[in-house]
Amino acid sequence: YSYSFGGESELISDAFKDLALALLLAIVLVYMILAAQFESLVQPLSIMLTVPLALSGGALGLYLTGTILSVPAIIGFIILVGIVVNNGIVLVDYINTRRKEGEERTEAIKNAGPIRLRPIMMTAFTTVLALVPLSLGIGEGAELEQPLAVVVIGGLLLSTVLTLVFIPIMYTIFDDIAGFFRRKPLKGAEAEWRAKQAKKKI
Repeated sequence: YSYSFGGESELISDAFKDLALALLLAIVLVYMILAAQFESLVQPLSIMLTVPLALSGGALGLYLTGTILSVPAIIGFIILVGIVVNNGIVLVDYINTRRKEGEERTEAIKNAGPIRLRPIMMTAFTTVLALVPLSLGIGEGAELEQPLAVVVIGGLLLSTVLTLVFIPIMYTIFDDIAGFFRRKPLKGAEAEWRAKQAKKKI
């Protein structure tokens, strides 16, 4: 006699092997796109570190709603990788824009947060509200895809709240690391701005 696990357990076991590779590939591709956009290998790291926050939010959503981990839920985690970085892109890009205009890093971060808060919240909540009917299982066959919606909603809510605090901190840390290795004098508008501030203090 012998026995084996079948049904949903078997599907999840097989899906984990393929979807784990798909998740890793999604992270790598997103990082490559960000590196090309920001023309930096360091800045995208501050954005990519929001992915673990989103995955934690998705897992928390499953736990709070009592939803079972399934293949659609795993697909939801993969979808989160591409969605949650949007808020980080909006914030970091605007910080870089303000720094190019001459603002100091700390000042640029303080000003960028409140200004970009509304677009970030609107983007997140429109996606969440669109997925609410699916997360409630409304409609014929919707209960099959319900875990996917729960994961995405949980991941988006947690990552959106923490991104506004987490990204500025990580941006500062990685910028300090890059500056330590670069050791080049500042150029352009930011250098002129800092020179003016130094003269004012004198």
